[in-house]
Amino acid sequence: MPSLRSSLVVLTADQVDSRSGGDAVPSALRALRALPSSGGSARGFARTAGDEIQALFTRSSDTVEALERLARLGCWRVGVGIGAVVTPVPDDVRAASGEAFIAAREAVETSRLVPARVAVRAPSAPEAGADLDAALALLHLLWHRRTPAGWAVAELLGQGLTGREVAAALDITPSAVSQRARAAAVEESDAGMRLAARLMDAARARPAEGRRRSRVDML
Repeated sequence: MPSLRSSLVVLTADQVDSRSGGDAVPSALRALRALPSSGGSARGFARTAGDEIQALFTRSSDTVEALERLARLGCWRVGVGIGAVVTPVPDDVRAASGEAFIAAREAVETSRLVPARVAVRAPSAPEAGADLDAALALLHLLWHRRTPAGWAVAELLGQGLTGREVAAALDITPSAVSQRARAAAVEESDAGMRLAARLMDAARARPAEGRRRSRVDML
C-alpha cells in the first residue's frame, strides 16, 4: 500500500531558450551522471517532458552539488521542491509523485521570474524554505558570474589539488591560480554550498511553521 516518505528533495530543471539554443538535455544528463556524488540521488536525472529534466535526492549536500553543475552548464533554470514523496518510489523518477514533486513544479515556474534562475518551495517548512531560497539565489548569482577559467580552477581545487598542482595542470603560474580563485570566489562558494546544505536539511526536518513572506511569495 502506498505511503509517504518525508522529506526528500526534487530538482526540476528547465532549459533556457531551448528554441534558439538546441537541445541541451543529453549533454546535461551526461554531465550530471559524472558528478562524484551522483549515487546520492534516490532517482537520477531523466528527461521528463520536452526540455525539462528531473531528479529525486536523499542527501542535501548532493543536491547542492547538482545545482552547482547545472549553474555551470549555464542554460538551466531550476525549481527545488522539498516535501513528502509517495513510496515505494518507482525506479523511474518520471513515475514518482508526492508533495516534493508538486513543490518543484511550482518552484521552476517561479524561477522564470527571478534573476538567479532558481527558486525553492517547501510547503511544510516555509520559513526554512525562504532562507534556503535566499542562500541559493546568492550562490547562483555568484556562479553565473564565473568565467570558464574560474570554473576550471574551482573544479581542480574542489578535487583536493594544491595551488601548485592546479597551476601545473592548467599550465599557469601559482599566482595566476590564486588570482583566478579569488575572482571566482571559490572560498565563498564553498562556504555558501555548506550553508545551503544545512539550510536544506533544516527545511527537510521542520514541521509546518508560521508563514513568512519570502522573495518567492512577493512575485
